Amino acid sequence: MNMLDSKPHPTPMVSSLRLTADDSVSFDVPTLYHSVVGALQYVTLPRLELSFFVNKVCQYMHNPQQTHWKAVKRILRYLAGTVTQGLRLYSSPSYSIVGFSDSNWATNLDDRKSTSGYFIFVGRNLVS
Repeated sequence: MNMLDSKPHPTPMVSSLRLTADDSVSFDVPTLYHSVVGALQYVTLPRLELSFFVNKVCQYMHNPQQTHWKAVKRILRYLAGTVTQGLRLYSSPSYSIVGFSDSNWATNLDDRKSTSGYFIFVGRNLVS
């Protein structure tokens, strides 16, 4: 797998993409999938915007399909195009804590589980 010459992508995943457990051909090298997705979990620590997408591909570690691998490669292409981006921390006279959350109800096609997410700011800085 040589992705050094691949074209960077502006988004980590298509918003209309609906991954399911058995939607295509099984991926030939599941250990490669496990290794790459496991490494992506560490990338989410400084790159919070990837958390949702990496969580999605992690849900299929037990039986990766070709469509799941394509989603992983898209995340990698997004990372290749955004290596110079990151979070900035700003000084602030106020240390107020503000939180936002969102959720969707039963949109997972496999088990109808809900997904939720949140952002916590201290002053102007995203901390969680």
